[in-house]
Amino acid sequence: MLQYPRKNDLAQIPTPLLPLDRASERWGCGHRLWVKRDDLTGSALSGNKVRKLEYITAHAQDHGFDTLITCGGIQSNHCRATAFAGAQLGLSVHLILRGLEEGPRDGNLLLDHLAGATVNCYSTREYVEGLDGLFEQWQAHYAALGRKALAIPTGGSDGIGLWGYIAACEELKADFGHANIERAHIVTATGSGGTQAGLTLGAALHQLPADVWGVNVCDDEQYFIDKVAADIAHWHSLYPEAPAVDYATRVLDGYVGPGYGKAGAEVFDLIAQLAALEGIVLDPVYTGKAFRGMLDEIAAGRFTGCQDIVFMHTGGIFGVFPQAEGFRW
Repeated sequence: MLQYPRKNDLAQIPTPLLPLDRASERWGCGHRLWVKRDDLTGSALSGNKVRKLEYITAHAQDHGFDTLITCGGIQSNHCRATAFAGAQLGLSVHLILRGLEEGPRDGNLLLDHLAGATVNCYSTREYVEGLDGLFEQWQAHYAALGRKALAIPTGGSDGIGLWGYIAACEELKADFGHANIERAHIVTATGSGGTQAGLTLGAALHQLPADVWGVNVCDDEQYFIDKVAADIAHWHSLYPEAPAVDYATRVLDGYVGPGYGKAGAEVFDLIAQLAALEGIVLDPVYTGKAFRGMLDEIAAGRFTGCQDIVFMHTGGIFGVFPQAEGFRW
């Protein structure tokens, strides 16, 4: 029996697994398409990051931390979710953001401030070259004030955060039973790698009859093969009593487009089409690219021989608004 660590109940789970009947007819090429609605894990706490934060915040409380420091892009979903998780639990939050504020605050950045987080923005160069030092600087700052700050990596993607999607695989196993899914392919956007690693490990631990695929929205296939392995190794180091299992890391490469946080017209068009077709909103940073990649791979015959394909909707709706100019009306 797998022993989970304590968690805080932040997410509205289980999230529904819903059929995409019209999308299946238009794009499925004979497959049944499904969506796991992890965009519905909450309101301001919505998306995949909340599942990870349930375990990370409990770890922080149990080890005497009163402050959470984390990092990400200026429109980071993870940083926004951390800000609200901290507010909900009475933990201070300090965000180290990549990118300088330009114009009025919008999207996740606006919500970061509304949640009362301390926000420091840095140029891309300062951030990339000095992130470790920035974490150390701010942890030392809080230590000098008699406080204790936990450094949370990008996306909450580490051995603690993996528990969120290990547990989600147990949830998916029940979903499969209710939906009469005997076997499936699961497709998720992968950016910091933690959701993919948790799903990959969880599928093996819970003997979920599914292959997990990450559509990378940055970096390349080898980066995510290495990152998933590193996160799972970290999990084993923290929880040595947990069972060892065999797993396979699968990446659908080639859909990064112009770069991280940047999408081509085809992604914006697809977001609009799916919203009108199924009433589901994707975002141009993560889920829009991942859904586009999934459809291209379906058309190319990647998933032949397996009827059911489950798309993990990891959230990101607040990232739509700062890129509204990308939609063509």
